[in-house]
Amino acid sequence: MDLFWTVALILVVLWLLGFITGIGGELIHILVVIAIIVIIVRLLQNRK
Repeated sequence: MDLFWTVALILVVLWLLGFITGIGGELIHILVVIAIIVIIVRLLQNRK
C-alpha cells in the first residue's frame, strides 16, 4: 500500500471518529472532502 492510500485511510478513520464523537470540528470534514476529491482525480488519471 503506498503512502497516498495510507493517508487517505487515516483521514477516513479520523473522520469517522470525529463524526461519532464530535471531536475535531469541521476541519476534519474539510480534509476528508479534499481527500475524496484527490482520490477521484487520481483514479481518473490512472484510467487514461
